[in-house]
Amino acid sequence: MHSKIVGTGSCLPERRVDNHELERMVDTSDEWIRARTGIVERRIVAEGEFTSDLAEAAAREAIDNAGINAADIDLIVVATTTPDLVFPSTATLVQHRLGIRGCPAFDVQAVCAGFIYALDVVDKYIRTGASKCALVIGAETFSRIVDWTDRTTCVLFGDGAGAMVIRADDEPGILSTHVHADGAYKELLWVPVGVSTGNAAVEAGKAFTHMKGNEVFRWAVTAMSDIAVEALRHNGLSVDDLDWLVPHQANVRIIQAIGKRLRLPPDKVVVTVAEHGNTSAASVPLAFDVAVRDGRFRRGDLILLEGFGGGFTWGSVLLRY
Repeated sequence: MHSKIVGTGSCLPERRVDNHELERMVDTSDEWIRARTGIVERRIVAEGEFTSDLAEAAAREAIDNAGINAADIDLIVVATTTPDLVFPSTATLVQHRLGIRGCPAFDVQAVCAGFIYALDVVDKYIRTGASKCALVIGAETFSRIVDWTDRTTCVLFGDGAGAMVIRADDEPGILSTHVHADGAYKELLWVPVGVSTGNAAVEAGKAFTHMKGNEVFRWAVTAMSDIAVEALRHNGLSVDDLDWLVPHQANVRIIQAIGKRLRLPPDKVVVTVAEHGNTSAASVPLAFDVAVRDGRFRRGDLILLEGFGGGFTWGSVLLRY
């Protein structure tokens, strides 16, 4: 039994924060942000708007796009670094809002590689027969863990959600998944505070994303290039066989560097980072949904998804759409 994508959806908050607004907040410029990141604007949640709100909206769109009823869903996995609550999981909150009862629902935390990890889990559920129709969501309100006085990070991140309905099918869909992690590099990209470390770190102003940009850049390019090759070789394929690459939408320079290393033409790479910035676990499903809805993806296309996040975590999913 194979895992097949049968529906997609996405959601972005209404509020737009363009580079000119950031110019008034920190020492930066529209020209610098565009040149270094390719980002033009990012979407930011309103007060009282939470990760579960974005996740629910993307999920409803994906369910509608799949032509199914919410009652058909028998597994819900949400990839997020910014859950509404310590517990219960955001997945269970979405489950309740959709009127679904009884099926497994849980969160996966692998930061910007979170959606890839979630697909890896769901694929294994379906291949073992434990699930027939799964809802997979990547959703973030990353703006809530960004220091808006830190010009090295605040220009990069935004909020959003993307979702897929994955159904068991006799025909190949997801061909293989590949996930990795290495905690030795945690301090290059992290939020150095958590529930167990207590409130002192929060009070000290450390509950924000900290990043060593140059080192993360090099790691991301190398890891995502290598994992693309790993996925293709595993399936006896080459870069020439690829129809599309959907990379984590972190930074246009990273995306361009990966394309160059793989010798993949730019017109085969989906890039949406200009419109929403780095939305962490939401970026891959957001970009995928955009390409579905604008007609770029056609049934039968060979598509590679890949992500890279703090931890470090990284991974890829190779699939036939």
